Amino acid sequence: MLEAHMSSGRREFLSHLTLGALGVAALDVLNPAPLHPQQAAGFWDLRWVEKLTGKYKAVFDIPVIEDGYGVWRAIIWRKQYAQIFGIPESEMSAVINLRHDAIALALNQEFWSKYGSGNEWQVRDPLTRERTSRNPVIERTGTYALPSEYSDFSLEAQMESGAVVLACALALRDCATILSREEGVDIEEADRRVRQMLVPGVILQPSGIFSAVLAQDNGCQFVRAS
Repeated sequence: MLEAHMSSGRREFLSHLTLGALGVAALDVLNPAPLHPQQAAGFWDLRWVEKLTGKYKAVFDIPVIEDGYGVWRAIIWRKQYAQIFGIPESEMSAVINLRHDAIALALNQEFWSKYGSGNEWQVRDPLTRERTSRNPVIERTGTYALPSEYSDFSLEAQMESGAVVLACALALRDCATILSREEGVDIEEADRRVRQMLVPGVILQPSGIFSAVLAQDNGCQFVRAS
């Protein structure tokens, strides 16, 4: 499991993860006002907070894979609010925060196929409940396509409809450790490669805790989604 591979990769990364080393300006964490991207230097993309324009905002914190249900719960919230209260989905802002073991959900099918994520985690398809080697939350086509009523449940579809998807850089280092071991490359090269395997549109953040708190600082209700 990813957690079992934490050792060298994440500890090494943690030893370098200081605000100064990564070029992030000091933030006044005691200031109760919302924090904005212009308050930080350019290493991390924090512009996603500008997308939180809906009257109703929620951050769905997802630390475990759970066959992808945590990701699905974000769109279920939007659909239920729209159906029950008649609220346009444009008035709802969802943040999907992938951290800890759920970082695997932020990675494309190439990573899942090459490094056996489905088998490692005994992942089941959220619809059929059968074991799968595929990332259950990314876009599915052909024989793997979702029924039409679930077509907007994938990460890509949710991002297209305005959801923000964030990924924890600390947890991603665990995936780099796996790649490093399997491919025989150093951890920095492995880190570079694994970042290229992120689902397009997913935004890497210093940590999942950082992004969960920043979303709340900018008006989101916190939801433990898995």
